[in-house]
Amino acid sequence: MKRILIVEDDLVVCNIYSNRFRCEGFEVEAARDGQAGKEMLLSFKPDLVILDLVLPKVNGVEVLKFIRSHPALKAIPVVIFSNSYLASMVQEAWKAGATKCLSKIDCTPRQLLQVVNETLAAAAAPPAPPASGAPAAPPAPPPRPAPALPETISDDAFQAELRRTFLQGGPQTVAALRGLLVAFSKAGNDAERLGQLQELGRQARLLCGNAGIVGMVNMARLAAALEALLKDLYEKPRNINASTVRTVAQTVDFLSVLFERGVTGQSGELASAKTLVVDDEVISRRAVTHALNRAGLQSVAIEDSKAALQLLAENQFDLVILDIEMPGLDGFALCGKLRALPQHAHTPVVFVTGHSDFESRAKSIISGGNDLIAKPFLFMELAVKALIQLLRGPLGQTLPGQPAPTAARARRSDPAD
Repeated sequence: MKRILIVEDDLVVCNIYSNRFRCEGFEVEAARDGQAGKEMLLSFKPDLVILDLVLPKVNGVEVLKFIRSHPALKAIPVVIFSNSYLASMVQEAWKAGATKCLSKIDCTPRQLLQVVNETLAAAAAPPAPPASGAPAAPPAPPPRPAPALPETISDDAFQAELRRTFLQGGPQTVAALRGLLVAFSKAGNDAERLGQLQELGRQARLLCGNAGIVGMVNMARLAAALEALLKDLYEKPRNINASTVRTVAQTVDFLSVLFERGVTGQSGELASAKTLVVDDEVISRRAVTHALNRAGLQSVAIEDSKAALQLLAENQFDLVILDIEMPGLDGFALCGKLRALPQHAHTPVVFVTGHSDFESRAKSIISGGNDLIAKPFLFMELAVKALIQLLRGPLGQTLPGQPAPTAARARRSDPAD
C-alpha cells in the first residue's frame, strides 16, 4: 500500500483529499504546518508528498529543501499544490526540486488523484540502461499502471454536494472577511494591523483552495489574486494606502456576488479575454501589461490614443485600461468616444493615472469609466481590479459606487484572431 503525506493547513482541504486517497487504497497522513510535516516525513516515510507552499511555522519551500537534502527522503516525489499567483514561491519550489506544481484554482480531487498515480508510476519505472561497458542492473518488475479514472455518477454527485455545502457557507465566509477588514481599519498599532492582514491572507488562501475543489474556478482565481495582493501588503506595509484598502474591500464585496450567483466558470474563460492598454509612457505601459500577465490575461498595448480608438472600432476587447493624460485625445475623451461604439458601450474601462483626487474620480465616472487606480500601483492590485471587471461583466453586476452594470453578452468573434 502506497503512502501519501499531505502537508496543508486547511482542515477542509486536508479531509477531502485524505478521504479520497484512502478510498483509492492509499495510506494517508496529514500535517497542518511545515514543522509537523518535517517531523512526520521521518516517522511516516511516505512514497509521495503533497505540499502546500504557504504554511504556518515553516513554509513549503523550506520543507521541500529539507526533503531534498536528507539522504533517506531526497528521492520522494513532491507535488506542490498551491496558489499559482505566488509566482516567486512557485519558482523557488521548482528550483528546490519539486516534481510537479499544480494550481489550487482549477485542480479537482479527480485531477490530483490522476497526477499522483502518474507520478508514482513514473517513480517506479525502471532506470535508464547503463552506459556501454557498465554492468547491467537486474531488471525491475514492471510498475503497476496508473488506474484509469472514468467519470462516474458518484463523482459527479460528490462534487455537486461539495458545491452545495460550499455555497451555503458563503455568507459566513464573506462575513468573516468583512469582520477582519473592520478589525484591520480599527487596529490601534502597526502590529495589530499586520496581524489582521495576515489573517485576511490566510482566509483568502483557504477560500481559494475550497473554491477550486468544488469547481468554482473564477472565485478561486479571484481569491488567489487577493491572497497574493495581501501577501505583498504584509511584506511591504508602506504600500498600505486608501487605494489598496479600497481594492481589498471591493474584492470582498465581489466575492459575495460570486457566492450569490454560484457560477462555476471554466478555466479558459479569463485566459481568452482580451485587454487593450492605452498609455503614451512606455514604462507605464510595460508596468500595466506585466500586471495583467500576473493575472494570466492577454493584452495589446498602444501609445497613441487616436490609433487606439480606431483599433477599438475594428476589434472587440473585453477590458480597456486607459491613461488619463495623453496628447491629442486624453483618457476621458477616449472613454467617451469608445462608449459611442456599439460593441464597447458596456466594455469595462479602468483608468490608470497619477491623480487619485475626488475630481479625477468624478470625471472618470462621468466619462463612462468603471474604476480608477493611481500610479504608482502594485502589480497585484491592478491584476485584482482587472479580474473583477472581467468577471462582473457577464454577471451584469454593479459594484458599490460604480456606474451602470455591464450587460451580459456572448463574446463576439474578433477579426484580429
